[in-house]
Amino acid sequence: MSKYWSDMVKRTDPYKPGEQLNNPRIIKLNTNENPYEPSPSVKKAIVDEMDSRLQLYPSPTADGLRSTIAGALNVSMEEVFVGNGSDEVLAFSFMAFFQPGKTIRFPSITYSFYPVYSKLFAIPYEQVALNDDFTIDGEALFGSEGGVILPNPNAPTSIYEDLSSIERIIENNPDTVVIIDEAYIDFAGPSAVELIHKYDNLLVIQTTSKSRSLAGMRVGYAIGNRNLIEALTRIKDSFNSYTVDRLAMVAAKAAFEDKAHLQETVGKIKATRDWTVHELEQLRFDVLPSSANFLFATHQSVKAVDLYDYLKKEGILVRHFNSPRIDNYLRISIGTDEQMRVLVEKIGKYV
Repeated sequence: MSKYWSDMVKRTDPYKPGEQLNNPRIIKLNTNENPYEPSPSVKKAIVDEMDSRLQLYPSPTADGLRSTIAGALNVSMEEVFVGNGSDEVLAFSFMAFFQPGKTIRFPSITYSFYPVYSKLFAIPYEQVALNDDFTIDGEALFGSEGGVILPNPNAPTSIYEDLSSIERIIENNPDTVVIIDEAYIDFAGPSAVELIHKYDNLLVIQTTSKSRSLAGMRVGYAIGNRNLIEALTRIKDSFNSYTVDRLAMVAAKAAFEDKAHLQETVGKIKATRDWTVHELEQLRFDVLPSSANFLFATHQSVKAVDLYDYLKKEGILVRHFNSPRIDNYLRISIGTDEQMRVLVEKIGKYV
């Protein structure tokens, strides 16, 4: 710790991403990336943009991309905000809607960036315990002093909460903002986006990293009441007017326009997910009901950390969290059929 560090730096506890090993032979099932390439139209859009306008700044308002997202989600462009990945959109949201001195609430087992941002921006927080079955205790999130944030489906549990449960949380926090983080919604049920015209305190955040195969381009977006979007824009323009570059904008726009590719990719991942669940259960795993592109599983006799170490030695990366209640679980991203067959074969030999 340096004497030159600010108080903000001193109180940080940075997020730790999944391992990124520089080995093309590794089967990488630890960061919930899409195993399939993006739409072919994405590559064409990037090449066309590279050949023409890289010497110019990108649009600070990203109207073209926002309009395309709005059309896909049946909202207006003024109800859409875009940023450099959903993590940046989340950070802007913490600054825009949560106040230092007012305690926010989120689940105790959830996306680990939430406590990171809370500490960074000096926002007190309360972590609400999940139910015994790892579902969210919605009533425990009612009446939050400073606001609520939760993923749906939740990460790392993979469990989706019905929209009726989400709506009850929003209804019971009428004076604060409720943020629903929907990174994995395309693999699950209905989105809370359909509620934004009913509740002006609802903000929904999504990403192109998962279902649209654009983790490398870093495009996230928020949908909500125009006043909420204006607040996000004010934060962005006080930080960096050009957070999304030209290539990322055209890539995301092309990905949204190719609906058939999205449906095909999501369908493949769901089918592989179901097959993998069945195979793991045959090997005496207990697997939580997944509505995401990953599984959360525990073996009935083998320790998760031992299995994690074994798989890593065998060239397969999965994710292990050394945290209360989940330290004997592994989070396993869904890869291609062949990758998952190799995973199941290796696990079968071990257990």
